[in-house]
Amino acid sequence: MPDTLPEKSASPARIAYQGEPGANSDAAAREVYPGLETVPCATFEDAFAAMTSGDVDLAMIPIENSIAGRVADIHHLLPDSGLHIVGEHFMPIHFQLMVVPGTTIDQVRTVRSHTHALGQCRRLIREHGWRAIVADDTAGAAREVAALGDPTVAALAPRIAADLYGLEILAEDVEDEHHNTTRFVVLAREPHEPPQSDGPVITTFVFRVRNVPAALYKAMGGFATNGVNMTKLESYQLGGTFFATQFYADVEGHPKDTPLALALEELAFFSAYLRVLGTYPASPFRAEIAEPAENRTLRPNPRP
Repeated sequence: MPDTLPEKSASPARIAYQGEPGANSDAAAREVYPGLETVPCATFEDAFAAMTSGDVDLAMIPIENSIAGRVADIHHLLPDSGLHIVGEHFMPIHFQLMVVPGTTIDQVRTVRSHTHALGQCRRLIREHGWRAIVADDTAGAAREVAALGDPTVAALAPRIAADLYGLEILAEDVEDEHHNTTRFVVLAREPHEPPQSDGPVITTFVFRVRNVPAALYKAMGGFATNGVNMTKLESYQLGGTFFATQFYADVEGHPKDTPLALALEELAFFSAYLRVLGTYPASPFRAEIAEPAENRTLRPNPRP
């Protein structure tokens, strides 16, 4: 990922994340920006507030997981935040079952973690018949287990949390799928659009189509006719209503590239609202998660 730090800063650069020290978001921030001061925030709202107030320079925010799906809060917070996506980072996620030292697995009765972590470790929880308790954060669950000192309570958290809170790991890498990966986006107050010639880029935007027949079909037509590859399209409801639907999309390409420029122009014509959230370098990890070539051909064996 290229340098996305602000050009000028009155204080050492700081990066916010949601969670407690030892959370996956903390690990992601340290992995991508090892020289920055990491700033834990209790909620996603707090992390966004730290950004808009200028208390931090960047934020490392999870936006989707390959098993648990999208992080719904972010789809609602990001469009109106005034912040910009300036980078992405894919991090393989591994959860460790941790307990107070000396505990055996037969003593465990409940397991604590973030709701997404619990959802990503269902097999282990079902196998043992444990009761799952939702915590605000994976590392926070580890801290709670350490504070309780109760051998019947375990936590699912990243390995670093066991070291931070003095816990013992009973079982390693207990996630249901070992290809479990979380995609993070890096947020900044100002856009940092890379030059067109700097390699593959991703453009992210949100939109709402006009209330006319086939509006979504027409809005999407420009991407097909101009050969723009859309890697993600999701819809979600706004304001607790069933009639206000917003769409989130990722596409390959730079808005200054003619194909994407034409596609966005057509999208805007059929949309009541359109906002580009960021154009940023595509992570090299995308090459590892690309769809197999044999899956990309429509109807490979058409009937005569």
